Amino acid sequence: MHGAVDPFAPHSSGGRHPYAAPATTGGVADLFPRPQRPDPHRRGVAAGVVVLLVLVALLAGLLLGGLGARAIFGVGRAGAPSTLPVSSAADVNRAPDSVAGIAAAVLPSTVYVQATDGTQGSSGTGMVLREDGYVVTNNHVIELAAENGQVVVIFSDGGEEEAKIVGRTADYDLAVLKVDRTGLQPLVLADSDAVAVGDPVIAVGAPLGLEGTVTTGIISALNRPVRAGGGAASTFINAIQTDAAINPGNSGGPLVDAAGQVVGINTAIAQASGTPQATGSIGLGFAIPSDQVRRTAEQLIADGRATFPVIGVALDTRYNGEGVQVLTDDQAGQAAVTPGGPGDDAGIRPGDVILSIDGRPVTDPDELIVAIRSRAPGDQVDLEVRRDGDERHVTVVLGEETS
Repeated sequence: MHGAVDPFAPHSSGGRHPYAAPATTGGVADLFPRPQRPDPHRRGVAAGVVVLLVLVALLAGLLLGGLGARAIFGVGRAGAPSTLPVSSAADVNRAPDSVAGIAAAVLPSTVYVQATDGTQGSSGTGMVLREDGYVVTNNHVIELAAENGQVVVIFSDGGEEEAKIVGRTADYDLAVLKVDRTGLQPLVLADSDAVAVGDPVIAVGAPLGLEGTVTTGIISALNRPVRAGGGAASTFINAIQTDAAINPGNSGGPLVDAAGQVVGINTAIAQASGTPQATGSIGLGFAIPSDQVRRTAEQLIADGRATFPVIGVALDTRYNGEGVQVLTDDQAGQAAVTPGGPGDDAGIRPGDVILSIDGRPVTDPDELIVAIRSRAPGDQVDLEVRRDGDERHVTVVLGEETS
C-alpha cells in the first residue's frame, strides 16, 4: 500500500535491520585478549566434513519428506483430492410435484405482456390458453392499448410476438390475446370449486418486471368479494385469496395448485388503509377463480365479448341492517326492481331484504353482486328474503347482460 507503514515490518537503517548487531570495527576487538586459534591442519578438514554431511542429510530429509507427502496426501498434484468436504455426485432430479418440478412445467407456458398506446405503457403477465396462440391476461394490463395501441407477448425462450386483442371485459378484468405462433403448451384450468382453504399454491409471473418469478403460499380464503376500478368500469370478483407474494406485474399470471393446474388468475393485492396505490405484497393477494376464467375466455374467443348474470334489482348501499336491502323506490332513473326482470318474476319487491344466496349469508351489497357474477346466465339461485318480518325463499333464474 503506497504511503502506508507496516508497524511489524523491519525498518530500514542504513541497509541493516534495526535490531541487528552493529558492524564490528577494528578498535572494539582490541579491548579483549584474542582466543588461541586451533591448528588448521588438525581440525579444519574434519569440521568441513561434518558440515558437509549435515547439509547432505538435511537436503535428503527434505527431499524424501516432500516425496512422501505427495504420495500419501497428493500435495502439489493437479486435481489432487481436497482435504475439505466435497459433496457427492447425488441425483439432482426434482420430483414433478415439488415446487421446483411444478415451476419447471409452468414457466414455459407463462408469458410477459407489454402494452403501449404510443405515449404510456403497462406490463403484466399472461398464460397460454391454447396451443394455437391464445393467451389470457387481465384487462387492466392491456386496456390502454385497446384502441390504437400495441401489445407484445414475450415468451420464456426470449421470443417476442405482437398480439391481437381478441376480446376483453372490464366486468371480470379478463382479456384474451392471439399471437401468430403454434405448438404452444397450454396450462390446464382446474376446477376452482374443488379448492379448499389451506391448499398449497404457487404464483408465477413478472412482478415489477422480473420475469419468471415464482412464489409460494396457500389459499387463505375463498369467496372473497373484491371490487376494483370505479364507475362503469368496476370489476366484481368472487376471489380466491392467497398469501403467496403477488406484486404489480403479477397481474394476469397463473396461480397453480400442487398438481400444476391453474386455480386462478392473479389480479389484485390488498393495501394497508391510507395507501393511495399498490406498492407491494402484504400477503393479501386475490385471484379470479379458474371456473370464471374458463367461462369468460371461451366467450371472448367465440364472440369477442362476454356476458354476465343479473337478478334485476338495485341495492341500497346506505342500508346498515342484517342482509342487503333492495331500494325502496326508483332513484335517478334506476328501477328498484326491473319490470319483467329475473327478480320481478321471482316475486322480489322494493324494500325486500335479501339474507342469503344458496344458503350463504350476505351482509354487504358487493358480497351479493360477486356471488351472482360467479354464476352463469340461466343458472338458478335460491334467495332467502325478508319482508315485513316474514322470511321466505325464492328461486331466481339469472338474466344476462353484455359486458
